[in-house]
Amino acid sequence: MRRRSSSIAQGIDWVSVLLYLILVILGWLNIYAAVYQPDAQQSIFDMGINSGRQLMWICGAGILIAAILIIDYKFYETFAYIIYGAIMLLLLAVIFIGATTNGATAWIKIGPLKIQPGEIAKFATALALAKYLNSPNKKVENFNTYSRALLIIGVPALIIILQNDTGSAMVFAALVVALYREGLPSTFMVLGLTAIILFIAGLFVPPATLGVYVGVMGLGSIIYSWLADRNIYQVFAGWGIVGSVMYGLYYYFDHTYISIGLFFVFAIIVIASFSNFRSFRWITFQGAYFAFALLFTISIDFVFNTVLQPHQRKRIEILINPESDPLGVGYQVTQSKIAIGSGGLLGKGFLEGTQTKLEFVPEQSTDFIFCTIGEEHGWLGAMFVFTVFFILIARIIMLAERQKSRFSRVYGYSVASILFFHFMINIGMTIGLFPVIGIPLPFVSYGGSSLWSFTILLFVFLKLDSQKNQMLGRA
Repeated sequence: MRRRSSSIAQGIDWVSVLLYLILVILGWLNIYAAVYQPDAQQSIFDMGINSGRQLMWICGAGILIAAILIIDYKFYETFAYIIYGAIMLLLLAVIFIGATTNGATAWIKIGPLKIQPGEIAKFATALALAKYLNSPNKKVENFNTYSRALLIIGVPALIIILQNDTGSAMVFAALVVALYREGLPSTFMVLGLTAIILFIAGLFVPPATLGVYVGVMGLGSIIYSWLADRNIYQVFAGWGIVGSVMYGLYYYFDHTYISIGLFFVFAIIVIASFSNFRSFRWITFQGAYFAFALLFTISIDFVFNTVLQPHQRKRIEILINPESDPLGVGYQVTQSKIAIGSGGLLGKGFLEGTQTKLEFVPEQSTDFIFCTIGEEHGWLGAMFVFTVFFILIARIIMLAERQKSRFSRVYGYSVASILFFHFMINIGMTIGLFPVIGIPLPFVSYGGSSLWSFTILLFVFLKLDSQKNQMLGRA
């Protein structure tokens, strides 16, 4: 029996396990601090409060870990598609039979328990993605390969959006990092970064006006590429002509029409230069890039006013100007920053947080658990959490790089990217850098679905890593 138990844990990366335990215990203690009331004299083990229930979820996570380590490592790759398909069907079922919480129909209620299938869908999608990319003759730089890989990622994200849980759906975008590691063309990363920058800029500058600026930069860049090897004076002359024309258009015509016109100009440039692609390759790429940028810029207003729901628009508006609604939508973020700032360098001490005790911050044991850490443990406590997360994520990436199987490597990068996305967005929400989209801090926030899904996600990878010498898939 002793030999069996030792073989189960053989090869496990104990550094990652230790970091996991630190985060789980830290989370449990701060969940207790978030709900603690001095007059009530409640024990941390009291099952009537969140800390007691979280302990139950932690014990359940321990059972899951044991099961993961006992199951043969081959199971996860063999049944990856079946697990993925089953979870997708469950996600679809949630739309029709799910319980609604905070506007999102993302939960299945079984008696007193509520389960969020969208959390476990991250694990299922990471498995399916790793399984697909480990198939023979799969090169991510090929269109068929990366388009199908993006489809695997996009299906659960779309279903979760239909559940009105856009925040959870956004997490799946993090899996593109795993594709990039395997050879996804950098063009996708450039376009994605461009879209993010333009969307943020479009919140401060009218999108139609922003489109004019983008178009002018694009024309200037193309003129330089076309004429630079001839005569620098011709470049300045070209810039002068374009600048004069755009100056007149800018002040006398609707900016939306100018942006649309510039889009067609870039489209014509792409078509014209493509016929002699070898000679005008760089101009073709620039034309296509700025055509995409203009099309995206023009669509910002439509996306913001039509696609996003009213509460989502309000959250973005509050991000730009939190003081515009300090007692409404902006209340949560404002109080969150007050709580974190009041902790100072060393914090007020465990169970001594005044903002916490007076319940100024809603959802303080779930999505805003970092407020409790910042208030009671101060800047040093917050930096400790940062350090543990960064070491864990870096450790996972290091382990992923040493895998002999592509399946394990892709899955490892998926785990690291999901954890990083959750960590970055959750902390960003609490300090007002990102809109409040309602995603938990991994291993720390209260909730069984969250804790169990992240535990499964991590320990399946640690199981695969422990068997890396037996896994002979493509590296």
